[in-house]
Amino acid sequence: MSGTNGGGAKDITVVHLMRHGEVHNPDGVLYGRRSGYSLSELGRRMADRVSEHLEKRDITYVVASPLERAQETAVPIATSHGLELATDARLIEAANVFEGKTFGVGDGALRRPENWKHLTNPFKPSWGEPYIEQVVRMMSALDAARDAARGHEAVCVSHQLPIWIVRSFVERRRLWHDPRKRQCTLASLTSFTYQGDKIVSVGYSEPARDLVPAHLLAGAKPVKGQSKAFGA
Repeated sequence: MSGTNGGGAKDITVVHLMRHGEVHNPDGVLYGRRSGYSLSELGRRMADRVSEHLEKRDITYVVASPLERAQETAVPIATSHGLELATDARLIEAANVFEGKTFGVGDGALRRPENWKHLTNPFKPSWGEPYIEQVVRMMSALDAARDAARGHEAVCVSHQLPIWIVRSFVERRRLWHDPRKRQCTLASLTSFTYQGDKIVSVGYSEPARDLVPAHLLAGAKPVKGQSKAFGA
């Protein structure tokens, strides 16, 4: 898909929300917004793969969350298009009270009764940044990228939960959900096509799917060129 106008299309802009690549996290903690978590070697390969996938696209703006893993994922894309990498704090990971802890049923932070109070309201959610606040900041970041790349394409590197939440909002789904069912694998692209200032379709692709560890793809089906269009 190109940002070039034609065939009656008017002011078409594409903003790709990309999830960062695999992170080096040998202790298996929920790193959230904590600094010091960089891409693994596999994560760097994922970033390079997506950069190759986007090499011939009409990308004129690349921006990333301030966290290391997002910045490192964005660098190859910016470099291949001769662009300076921008940073937007609105693309950051969702805040979570369990940052820095292991998290699971029957182990880690959930074994401690003092943490149970954070699990009382999954609809908000009570353990972290409210979903609606994520929608507000992510939509603002998307619109800013659209304006920066008007008539072309932009890449915004962010994190799984904010990407899934803003996609759910745009596609008019409820915001609370089963985390196991998010369609936002490592180094995936969730692509928003704007006509003027309005989002008219959402697409999803996984250029680095073959590099994603098998256990993270359990039960997931390959996705190629999936897109959902909205009425005028």
